[in-house]
Amino acid sequence: MAWIQISTTVEETFAEPLSDAFGECGSVSVTFEDAQDQPIFEPDIGTTPIWQNTRVSALFDAEIDAQSVLKLLKQLLPAISEHDFKIEAIEDKDWVREWMDQFQPLAFGKRLWIVPSWLEAPDPQGVNLMLDPGLAFGTGTHPTTALCLEWLDSNPPLDLTVIDYGCGSGILALAAKKLGAASVCGTDIDPQAITASLENSKRNAENIPFALVKNFDSQPVDLLLANILAGPLKELAPEFERLMKPGAQLVLSGLLASQADELIAHYRHFGIELTELQTREEWGLLSGRKQSV
Repeated sequence: MAWIQISTTVEETFAEPLSDAFGECGSVSVTFEDAQDQPIFEPDIGTTPIWQNTRVSALFDAEIDAQSVLKLLKQLLPAISEHDFKIEAIEDKDWVREWMDQFQPLAFGKRLWIVPSWLEAPDPQGVNLMLDPGLAFGTGTHPTTALCLEWLDSNPPLDLTVIDYGCGSGILALAAKKLGAASVCGTDIDPQAITASLENSKRNAENIPFALVKNFDSQPVDLLLANILAGPLKELAPEFERLMKPGAQLVLSGLLASQADELIAHYRHFGIELTELQTREEWGLLSGRKQSV
């Protein structure tokens, strides 16, 4: 089966209305892409950022009359010119296979691997996390996730108690558990992240408890991991201090390297000295300890 794709580039204020209009015209899917290589580093919590110039593409059954779609779009959104749309035929593919082929096992440090569940582990003697890309952010491909995984591989949390705060897919919690942590728990503000984390925990034959932040509580732990964003990391400093034992380790990522100095100074007010900065591309990871007394 072939498909017809209709696409155009619009300013961000038109992206969502155009997506809705495509839906009313019978599209089977709509995707957004960055039209001008504009990175979005730190969206506000609870927001879904859209690029200033966004390419909006809609997929239709090949039997659709594309010109009729454009006329209807013009009626629904008079401000958008029907002459700005590109119409092209898309060959049918095994889209699931296309998607799966994008992912390969990834190594982090000396022994930690993230392996898509449909593939064999390259190193059966390594520490292998079976993970399916899916519901929530966190497959190891982003620099901040990679920095955290490499830190865990270099600093295995043997017999430690651990919190993964902002767990996403649960990848850091799972890595900590497989690298020898005595107990691990995780939390996130997004219900989808909790669902993904629980599924990945089950896939790896682990029983790690994950809960929404509003329902989360824990005794102070030996190690707290937080791969979020600089803004929330700053706001959460007093909560992290509460959740850490005296002398406990703290690993923060999700920040830009340029934001490190501000966070180091801020956490010092809460008795936490962040002494190590690692960077990858423009991103950074900070690690350190809470004062023992």
